[in-house]
Amino acid sequence: MATSPAAPRTPGGAPVDRLESALAAEVARFEQTHPRAAARHAAGESALLGGVPMPWMMLWPGGFPIIATRAKGARLWDVDGHEYVDLCLGDTGAMTGHAPDPVVAAAGDRIAQGTTLMLPTEDADVVGGELARRFGLPHWQITLSATDANRNAIRMARHATGRDKVLCFAYSYHGGVDETFAVTAPDGSTVARENNVGPPVDVALTTRAVEFNDIDAVRAALAHGDVACVIAEPAMTNMGIILPEPGFHEQLRALTREAGTLLVIDETHTFSAGPRGATAIYRLEPDILTIGKAIAGGVPAGALGLSDELARRLLDDPTADLEDTGGIGGTLAGNALSLAAMRAALTEVLTDEAFARAIAVCDRLRAGVEEVIAEHGLPWHAIQLGSRVEYRFTPTPPRNGTASHLGGDPLLERFMHLHALNRGVLVTPFHNMLLASPATTDADADLHTRVFGEAVRELFG
Repeated sequence: MATSPAAPRTPGGAPVDRLESALAAEVARFEQTHPRAAARHAAGESALLGGVPMPWMMLWPGGFPIIATRAKGARLWDVDGHEYVDLCLGDTGAMTGHAPDPVVAAAGDRIAQGTTLMLPTEDADVVGGELARRFGLPHWQITLSATDANRNAIRMARHATGRDKVLCFAYSYHGGVDETFAVTAPDGSTVARENNVGPPVDVALTTRAVEFNDIDAVRAALAHGDVACVIAEPAMTNMGIILPEPGFHEQLRALTREAGTLLVIDETHTFSAGPRGATAIYRLEPDILTIGKAIAGGVPAGALGLSDELARRLLDDPTADLEDTGGIGGTLAGNALSLAAMRAALTEVLTDEAFARAIAVCDRLRAGVEEVIAEHGLPWHAIQLGSRVEYRFTPTPPRNGTASHLGGDPLLERFMHLHALNRGVLVTPFHNMLLASPATTDADADLHTRVFGEAVRELFG
């Protein structure tokens, strides 16, 4: 089917008329092949807001989500009887693969013995020691999520430095942390990210947002002397994968030390880089490290590690109420179930060998995507971070979040995702992330390559 070069195209180069027609066909196919999920959606009688436990579950590309029944390894099944190769894996939360046997056994045993005790268990010391071994920070606290870990990290940084401001990178994501829903306006000022829901105050009062990889902007922001901490992923992952440019992290660390500003590194997604995360790969030296999602094999958990110097400053300060109502932690934080799952995931599942298997499969995923892109001469690219790969509809990788955001193509993304879903492949709905687990196989990668190629051929011939 030929398309005139002058025909309207989306930012990613897809012919609009062909894309809209193809998407409509995929939506119809999805509705026809998912009658139970469609009926639930059409009834509109759910007591859940938007018909889902969390509103972001509405973002799946078919117009309504499939209804999952179970998942194991790299497979997921739904109420309509479909089986999927899961390359979403809970947007990293199931990077171990679903329901890994050691976690299932440890969690089951722990549930039978009590889960919420407000007391440490023997698992806690093992988990703390393993996190310290992997990431190099000697003191750890356990939370319920990476969001909680980041909130705690910011509060600790503010207390330790006596400063109010946080520096983040535009279009980064650190969970539901108010201070980080900030982007850089064209004039360089800090403004709220578009469509932020109910910000408590003007984000410019709490935050300075600059572009990733712009060390001059970091230097200027820190020169005000009011930044308590910089919070950063080693590589950005929320707007596709954006890798740090050579020397960026070394200069960032030097500038924060010079300014008396603490450095918080969020490894929640970049843990895909390897057993010791991107912190080891880039030889980072954070004051605080936060992490969550995969570390408990799917059980809610997060953690933050502190340098020895920062831990002493906080523990020796009589005005830091860490034990009671100082805003750190919560009643269920550090619970026995999370710790049992973390111990099993970190010591038995997320091993060096498991990472090697997952990364090898991800190499194959990336190569398949790149082959299809090259075959059709598309101005797209794929980029990889360990067991995580993303494709974007730009010829070269963007160097910061704003550039990546501006290069998005929501209509094309929706078609690519729904086309894959209709053929048994789950892709993360928020962006084009493909994640391999230790249970993901070469055959799974090849299925994605075939399906991806079919979608591209339908649009570009």
